[in-house]
Amino acid sequence: MTRSQKVELEYRDGHPSVLRSITNWHKLNFYKRSEIVYQLTVAFCRRFLPHHGDRTVDQMVQAARSTKQNIIEGYSDGQTSFEKELKLLGVTRGSNQELLADFCDYLKAHGLVEWKGASPRFEPLYHYCREHTALSDFQVFFGSWKDEEMANCAICLAHMIDKGLETMIKKKDTEFVTQGGIRERMTAARLGYRTEQREQIKQLESENAALKTELERLRKLVEK
Repeated sequence: MTRSQKVELEYRDGHPSVLRSITNWHKLNFYKRSEIVYQLTVAFCRRFLPHHGDRTVDQMVQAARSTKQNIIEGYSDGQTSFEKELKLLGVTRGSNQELLADFCDYLKAHGLVEWKGASPRFEPLYHYCREHTALSDFQVFFGSWKDEEMANCAICLAHMIDKGLETMIKKKDTEFVTQGGIRERMTAARLGYRTEQREQIKQLESENAALKTELERLRKLVEK
């Protein structure tokens, strides 16, 4: 097999697998942040949006959930399908951007300020969101933050999630080009197995020829 056809997994007997290595998605920073944003969104909607008669609540919660769940599903399906993984990561990014727009719209509709650029409150928030990825580091504030604070935190985290997803999608796209999909991997694994068999046969033939030569030498010695 060429380097681009290399199969990532092997069984204990050394035979290659067509399955790709499973990504530890729960350790990815953009997944951890998606969990935070989901819980933050639920708390935000419960505190600051009407409980009935406003579809925005359902849309925001669903977009936050879709972001988190499609990361899980994308990486789970990705063991057998690059196509599904890329598609679901794309859906994840779309859901995250939808939620980001909803929080920005909330600030505008309520005459609140989006912290960005030269805003004195933006840099401390940015550094906190960058350095913390544990839900507990944010959840302690869900009951005390004002709506402007919660919305800006969600926006900051959503931007970080989007950047992480953009980088990951580009990486997966490159992997698909170099490694191919499941059919290419099946072909590569099968060709590799056949190549190994041919090499083993050649080695046995070589050993057999050497044994025949040695037997002939011994036979001549016996005759003498």
